[in-house]
Amino acid sequence: MSNIADEIIKTIKYAIDRKSINCDRTYKTGIKKITGKGYVVLDEAGSERTVKCAIPGVELRVGQMVFVTMPSGKLNEMFISGVV
Repeated sequence: MSNIADEIIKTIKYAIDRKSINCDRTYKTGIKKITGKGYVVLDEAGSERTVKCAIPGVELRVGQMVFVTMPSGKLNEMFISGVV
């Protein structure tokens, strides 16, 4: 019986992971480089994204760990929301 329950839980987790997410997501990443357009960080899939920092008056540097927020699952609206 336990095997059936495990398979049901795996199937539910898979379905949830495959569903598109329409809520804010915040995760930890590092600053790879700094350009004139913003800070280059990795998104959750490992792709580089250039984002702005929403923290007034903070100076960030390459290698620094930050929190990045992706509002409503929109990659083009990602921003740095905190410093680790």
